[in-house]
Amino acid sequence: MPSGPAPARRRTPAVAPVAPVPCPAVTAPAIPSSVSATRWLAVASLAGLIALGLAWELWLAPLRPGGSWLALKVLPLVVPLAGLLKNRMYTYRWVSLLVWLYFTEGVVRAWSDLDGTGRALALGEVVLCLALFGACAWHVRLRLRLARARALEGVAP
Repeated sequence: MPSGPAPARRRTPAVAPVAPVPCPAVTAPAIPSSVSATRWLAVASLAGLIALGLAWELWLAPLRPGGSWLALKVLPLVVPLAGLLKNRMYTYRWVSLLVWLYFTEGVVRAWSDLDGTGRALALGEVVLCLALFGACAWHVRLRLRLARARALEGVAP
């Protein structure tokens, strides 16, 4: 056994309970209805392009009877659907570039298809492409304008 005085114990000061401080309710800034409308127009146009591409190549006016492998052309359109639904700005930007491939296909097939059904479907594709491009471009523009306005006000985006 060691001899001598016992080491002194450190005492920790007692901490008084702290009463919760009331915090004002923090609400997210409202999203203008025009931003929401362009978002849903973009999603609807993209979903319409997917549905039109599948129906066109499998049932309505396929290149070969019984459908064709050209229906796989809609796979690149399925990828950005999740990004548009999650409202990711980057997705809106690159979809506005991707859509021009489908626009070109619609114009070429509207000009070159011999049957009326194929031409009507191609013109439908052109209209959906223009709606998707317009919605994406307008959505990006509105969101950038809104972010700039909030930055000037000192509000976090």
